[in-house]
Amino acid sequence: MLKANRALVSVYDKRGLVDFVRGLTGLGIEILSTGGTKKALEAGRVPVLSVAEVTGIPEILGGRVKTLHPSIHGGILADREQASHLTALNEHAITPIDLVVVNLYPFRETVARGAGFEEVVEMIDIGGPSMIRGAAKNYQGVVVVVDPDDYPQVLAALEESDLRVPESLRRSLAIKAFRHTQAYDAAIAHWLEGQSGDGSQPMFLRHQLIDLEKEFEPRYGENPHQRAALYRTAGAHGIFGGFEQLQGKELSFNNLLDADAARRLVAHFDAPTIAIIKHNNPCGVGRGATPVEAYERALACDPTSAFGSIVACNQTIDGELADAMAGLFVEVVIAPDFKEDAEKRFAKKPNLRVIAAPAFTTGSKAAEYRSIDGGFLAQSVDAVPVDIASWSCPTERGPTDTEQRALEFAWSIVRHVKSNAILLAGEDQTIGIGAGQMSRVDACRLAVTKAELPTAGAVAASDAFFPFRDGLDVLAAAGVTAVIQPGGSKRDDEVIAAANELELAMLITGTRHFRH
Repeated sequence: MLKANRALVSVYDKRGLVDFVRGLTGLGIEILSTGGTKKALEAGRVPVLSVAEVTGIPEILGGRVKTLHPSIHGGILADREQASHLTALNEHAITPIDLVVVNLYPFRETVARGAGFEEVVEMIDIGGPSMIRGAAKNYQGVVVVVDPDDYPQVLAALEESDLRVPESLRRSLAIKAFRHTQAYDAAIAHWLEGQSGDGSQPMFLRHQLIDLEKEFEPRYGENPHQRAALYRTAGAHGIFGGFEQLQGKELSFNNLLDADAARRLVAHFDAPTIAIIKHNNPCGVGRGATPVEAYERALACDPTSAFGSIVACNQTIDGELADAMAGLFVEVVIAPDFKEDAEKRFAKKPNLRVIAAPAFTTGSKAAEYRSIDGGFLAQSVDAVPVDIASWSCPTERGPTDTEQRALEFAWSIVRHVKSNAILLAGEDQTIGIGAGQMSRVDACRLAVTKAELPTAGAVAASDAFFPFRDGLDVLAAAGVTAVIQPGGSKRDDEVIAAANELELAMLITGTRHFRH
């Protein structure tokens, strides 16, 4: 690469712009610019040459055409090693452009805030992608910068290498530039495909954009012989809505899966709630007047399985809860925030991973993906709210007030248990959990067997219908007094008759919550 003598600067994101360009001019590099970028540089007292002075043509069409001119693109695309290219530059009095600093109109941000069609269309950048792609194609002779975070290393390289940027950095910046325009064009295509005459946007388009950026690589995947990586959705708020790891070892593949499951579960509740998760299933959930009370109730469900678990709280964690957890080996603690006294107590366990992350939320357009051989399955997130008013009671006996509260609590949790799932609970704590069984009656047996608290007087929630009465027989024998389930089996009448025979109260929700 020859020395950098001329730079073209045209950016929407002006973070660090003036200081960076001031550094370029200090190295003797001439600056070309347009529109708002030129005004920002002039306001910062940075000498700048207008692109219009180079092209001989002013900006036209309301600024849509500024840089689309041979004097600009010839200067960017000319191969410095080809004599014919250099001859052409001389014949047409075109000065090479050695540094292209460009980022694009905020298309995705404009769409995200719900702007109208015409405003969104105006955010489709044309000249910017053309300059970026041209410079990236010609990266052996041109430096392209699309991210303000790269300004310091580019300036340092120019200073250290006599205005020559090393090939490795030029190549890295070119790859980043092509990724930048790729994601930008894909976002435009995705938006246009989603437009319809009535203004609605379907959830599942024919071509689905999934733009991912790698965050880091855990030591391994689910097992030591598997490699792994964590990717975040580009342009979104980040993993877990943007988390901060306050202390502890690097997060593992399994830690991330379980922390996600725990965070989603506790978000269902307003009162202080604790979920203890193991292998993507809850082994205890408690609700209380305080986080400590909630934790004690959650732990009592299955203290053996809680060893090596992930603990999530939907409230700020204080020192009292940290003290209560001191006797349990935990891999991860995740909550919206941590008080200083909690951080000090957790610091006594340096390997414990402590994560601050906002509460889980999902919108109506949210989707989740599962990989299968050769592709992906996509579905909307199971975020349907609990609608108590739509429930029905087909049994002779309705639930008591105490049973009703327990049934509501259990129903909010059972959707987070791998199917087939049966969950025993009281008003504010789980009692026994039967997860991931191939038959529903076995899930009933497991929930009863796993229970370390008394099952007499407990209620049961089933994520899907009872295909036979045998599950109710197991639950009633353990002292369960009320059951909540979606219904929908061809044997519903037999199951309801069995509930009446066993003097069980039953609620039908009409909503299934399989979780595979």
